[in-house]
Amino acid sequence: MTQHWHLHPDNPQPRLLKQAVDRLKAGELLVMATDASYVLVCHIGDKAALERLRRVRGLDDHHHLTLLCRDLSEIGTYAKVDNSVFRLLKAHTPGAYTFILPGTKEVPKRLLHPKKQTIGIRIPDHPVAQGLLELMGEPLLSTTLQMPGDSEPLNDPEDIVSQLQKRVDVILDSGYGGLMSTTVVDFSDDNPVVLREGLGDPSPFQ
Repeated sequence: MTQHWHLHPDNPQPRLLKQAVDRLKAGELLVMATDASYVLVCHIGDKAALERLRRVRGLDDHHHLTLLCRDLSEIGTYAKVDNSVFRLLKAHTPGAYTFILPGTKEVPKRLLHPKKQTIGIRIPDHPVAQGLLELMGEPLLSTTLQMPGDSEPLNDPEDIVSQLQKRVDVILDSGYGGLMSTTVVDFSDDNPVVLREGLGDPSPFQ
């Protein structure tokens, strides 16, 4: 039975954040808001939760998944970042960007792109996301809550509840979410490439 919890978007209740972290650490699949759109999230090391996340979204193993990180120092643990890339990331985080970067050995191999060995990295600018990440003490695995065949992410909590009933464990409802995904910038080669234009301004990377 999917649980539906109401969290204040600006001042999320610490008790509910703690309960959500306990559920994530137990291997459950959650929905939460970010500064861009609602996302599916699970523990970075839970293989069964990863498979559930892929099934809900209809994703194959070539789709870039994203690690939600607290800050730049956490990015450095999970992705290889040189000085020039670090400066760009510092200027544009937190925010509605996902950066494709070479993964380090700290990233479970099943999360990396099978050919490129890359991973999506993001620092969300949203109190619920930041509150969860602070309590987790490690990144969360995530993907945009966009259902197969849809052109936009789900943003109405009631629609999320009706469509994902019994498919996720907890829905963290912070009100209406955004209808735009993040801007995706690929740093896996020498020069940044904007793969998807979304909520974040792409011009600094073009």
